[in-house]
Amino acid sequence: MCRHLGWLGAPVSVSSLVLDPPQGLRVQSYAPRRQKHGLMNADGWGVGFFADSVGDATPRRWRSPAPLWGDASFESVAPVLRSRCVVAAVRSATVGMPLEASATAPFTDGQWLLSHNGVVDRKVLPLSPTAESVCDSALLAAAVFSRGMDALGDTIVEVGAADPRARLNILVANGSRLVATAWGDTLSILRRVDGVVLASEPYDDDPDWEDIPDRHLVEVTADGIVLTALNRSKGS
Repeated sequence: MCRHLGWLGAPVSVSSLVLDPPQGLRVQSYAPRRQKHGLMNADGWGVGFFADSVGDATPRRWRSPAPLWGDASFESVAPVLRSRCVVAAVRSATVGMPLEASATAPFTDGQWLLSHNGVVDRKVLPLSPTAESVCDSALLAAAVFSRGMDALGDTIVEVGAADPRARLNILVANGSRLVATAWGDTLSILRRVDGVVLASEPYDDDPDWEDIPDRHLVEVTADGIVLTALNRSKGS
C-alpha cells in the first residue's frame, strides 16, 4: 500500500529521483515490481523537499490526490526543483480512508517530512488535533512527531505490538537526517557517490541496490549509515 523514496546527498533535481528513472515512482504508480499489497498506486502522490539555500530549513511540499502519471504540471517543474533532501511517495489508499491531498504523504510537523508505506488499525493510535487527516498514515505520523525521531524505533515496535497485522515502513527526513524503518514491507538502499537513496523498491536495475532486512531501522547522516535491529514484539 504505497511506494516511497528518500534522498540525502548533493543537490539533485526532483525529476531525477521521481520521474526519470526507468522504474521510478511514476512507473511504480501504475506498475510496481515488488509491491505485495495492491496492484497500483493511483490514489495520489506527494513530494517534499528542502530548499537548496543556506539557512532555509523549512520543508516544502507538493501533494495531489490524482495519479502521478497524469500530472503534466509537476512533470514540467520537477526538472528545475533541486534539493539535497527529498521525500516522495505514491499512494494506494487503505480501504475506507479519504482520497484527498491532506491524506497523502509526506506529512510534516514543520521540521520533518514523513511518509508511511503500510497500514495500521487506527484504534491503536492516539487521536491528535495536529494530524493532517483522519487516515491511518496521518494519525501514525502525528504519533511519531509527538514522540520525536529519537524514539522512532520504540514507537514502531509499540504500534506493531498493539496491531500485529500492521505494516509500518516509515521514511522521515529533516534536511540533514534520513531515517527509515522496514516493518512488514520492502525497503532498499542505494549508496551513490553523491548521496544515498532509500526506497520501497529499486528505481532501476543497478546491482548496488541492497535490501534492508525486515524489522530494522536505517539512519543516514553526513557521518554515515547505521542499521539497527528493532526488537520484535512478543509472539512475533
